[in-house]
Amino acid sequence: MPQGKPEYVPEDGLTTRERRNRPLLIVHTGPGKGKSTAAFGLALRAWNQGWPIGVFQFVKSAKWRIGEETALKALGESGQGGTVAWNKMGEGWSWIQRAGTEADHAADAREGWEQIKRDLAAETYRFYVLDEFTYPMKWGWVDVDDVLAALKDRPGNQHVVITGRDADPRLLEAADLVTEMTKVRHPMDRGQKGQKGIEW
Repeated sequence: MPQGKPEYVPEDGLTTRERRNRPLLIVHTGPGKGKSTAAFGLALRAWNQGWPIGVFQFVKSAKWRIGEETALKALGESGQGGTVAWNKMGEGWSWIQRAGTEADHAADAREGWEQIKRDLAAETYRFYVLDEFTYPMKWGWVDVDDVLAALKDRPGNQHVVITGRDADPRLLEAADLVTEMTKVRHPMDRGQKGQKGIEW
């Protein structure tokens, strides 16, 4: 897209302004690092525009103190940009063994998704980060068709970014913007675990 001009303009009856301001469904997927980081970068831009932001974390433990949460909450309380609501589903879970059963984690994920649907219907936020949301869909805890229907029918001008590996092909097809993070090299390949300031 040289000089910010699209290569193709559809004959959809929309004006340039209407097309430009359509709400987007964005997916960050792939095996590389940076999917959530990029989503939170978009949240910073949304905050700067004064948009209310809703973050829903589906995998990272509720006990983790991640930098993006601290920073975005502080910005949301500053009164200078948009508000920020940060929601962690249950006590957090991932492929790492945690307390509780798979049924508990699945129920937490379903309730998280039901809350998101309520917020979409009420137009609670202008920008949503559904962090690591590809996993509950992959594991069958949240119905992909239900997700796609709710996102397709969301009212108003609500942008949604979904992060996580192994995004369902149907989600990729429905998305307006898809970025796949590829891994060229990672410190874990050489036995180095995550560290403060880089992973959290």
